[in-house]
Amino acid sequence: MIAPSLHPAPITAPFERRSRFAFGLTPRTIVLLLVGFLGLIPGFWDPRLAWSMPAWDGLVLLFALLDFLRLPTPQSIPATRTWSNAPALDSETEIELTVENRSSLILVCRLDDDLPTSLAALPQTHRLLAFPRVPASLRYRVRPEERGDCETGWLYLRYGSGLGLAERWAKAPLTQTVRVYPALRTGEEQQIFLSRSRQIDLQLRQARLRGLGRDFESLREYREGDDLRDICWTATARRGELITRQYQTERSQAVWIVLDCGRLMRSRVRTGNGLQIPGRAPSTKLDYACTTAVALAQLALFSGDRVGLLAYGQSIQQRILPGRGAAHLRQIIESLALVRAESSEADHLRATATLNRLQPRRALILWVTDLAETAMRPEVIDGAIQLLRRHVLLFVAMAQPEVESIAGQRPKTVDEMFRAAAAQEMAGRRELLLARLHEHGALTLDLNPEALTSSVLNQYLTVKERAMV
Repeated sequence: MIAPSLHPAPITAPFERRSRFAFGLTPRTIVLLLVGFLGLIPGFWDPRLAWSMPAWDGLVLLFALLDFLRLPTPQSIPATRTWSNAPALDSETEIELTVENRSSLILVCRLDDDLPTSLAALPQTHRLLAFPRVPASLRYRVRPEERGDCETGWLYLRYGSGLGLAERWAKAPLTQTVRVYPALRTGEEQQIFLSRSRQIDLQLRQARLRGLGRDFESLREYREGDDLRDICWTATARRGELITRQYQTERSQAVWIVLDCGRLMRSRVRTGNGLQIPGRAPSTKLDYACTTAVALAQLALFSGDRVGLLAYGQSIQQRILPGRGAAHLRQIIESLALVRAESSEADHLRATATLNRLQPRRALILWVTDLAETAMRPEVIDGAIQLLRRHVLLFVAMAQPEVESIAGQRPKTVDEMFRAAAAQEMAGRRELLLARLHEHGALTLDLNPEALTSSVLNQYLTVKERAMV
C-alpha cells in the first residue's frame, strides 16, 4: 500500500507594493551616475566643461524615470507557489515559483522566497525572465530538517525592464502551513518486504489453520465436547439438528505502534547512512522511530492487519485506534509528523495502562524506546512486562553508535580506559535488561538507528509467518 498524496496545495496571490516608496535605481544606473563624475576632470582647465556632469546625470535620471513609468504595477502580476511532492526528512522537495507577466514588456525578475529554517537553512535569490503574457516558472529544491508544521512567508520580487535603469519592489502573500513528514519509503524500497508478505499470506491460506481464533471458517454438525456458545441456532433451526460454527486462527490482527517521546529520544545520532546529511544536524532517535513507524504501518496495512498508534511523553501525544485503508494510513502519517520529543522522562506506566484499556484483545505491540541508565530497573521494563500478560511484544531499544564505538576501542590512556569501561558497563547492563525481558516472552532488539526499519519489518514478517499473535 502506497501512502496517499500528502504534498501541500498550490497557492496563488497577486503582488502588492512592498512599501510606500517601493522602487529604486539599479546598479547599472548607479554606475552610469558615477561615470558622470568624470566630467569634473576637464573642469579643472575650463569650468564650463564641469557642467557636463550634471547634464549627464540628469539625462541618466530622466531615462531611469521613463523606464520606471513603463513598468507594470505589482497588482497586475500574480504569483504561484507549487509543491511537487510532500516535504519529508528523507528527500528533497522541489518548489516551483510561477510569475505571470500581463504587460507588454519583458521583465527581469529577482525572487526571494521566505521559507522557515526547517525547510531552507539559508535564503536564496532566484533570477527569472518573464515574457509578455506567458507564465514564467523556475524550480529549486529544499531539504527539510525537522518534522511538524511550519509557516511559509511572503514571496518578494524585484523586477525591471530590459533597459535595467529602474526597478519596482513587490511582495505576494504566499503564506501557508506546510507539514514536514517523517521519511516516507516508496513502493520500490519496500518491494522485498511486500513480496515476502504475499508469500506468507499464501502459505496461511493454504494451511487454513483451525484453532481458538475467532475468524469464522465454516459450519459443521455438532459433536460431543463442542462449546455450546459456538452453536449456530439459525442454521440449527433450518436443518433440524445442532450445527456449530468452526473458527480459524485470525489472519488479520491488530498491530500497535508505541513510540516513546521522552528525553532519551531527543538525542541526535551520528551515522554514516540514514537520514544524516553532511553539513546538517544529525537526526534524532525519534525521527528514526517515526520513519520505522511509517514503514511498518504501510506493510501491516498491505498485509491486511489493522494498525494503531500511541505516542506518549508525560502525557499521550497521539492516539489512533486500529484501522485499515489509505485514509487511515494518512491519519497515521499526519500524526507522526506532529510527534515531538519532550525534555522530561516519559511516563511509561501511563502508556501501558492506556494501551491495555484501548486494546483488551491480544495484539502485536511494537514498542520503540530507549533504556535509561539508572541504578534501579527502568520503568519501561515494568510496563513491558505488564503488556506481556496479554499481548505479543516486540521491544526495540535504540542504541547509541558513539557509545558502542567507545566500548569497542582499545584504550591508550587512562582517560580512554575509564571511558571504555563506562561504555562497556552501559552495554552490559542493556544486555542484561533485554535478556530478562526476553525471558518473560518478549521479542527484543537492540539496534543502531540506521538498521531499525529493515530489522523491525523483518521481525514483523517473522511474527506473521509463525502466527504468533
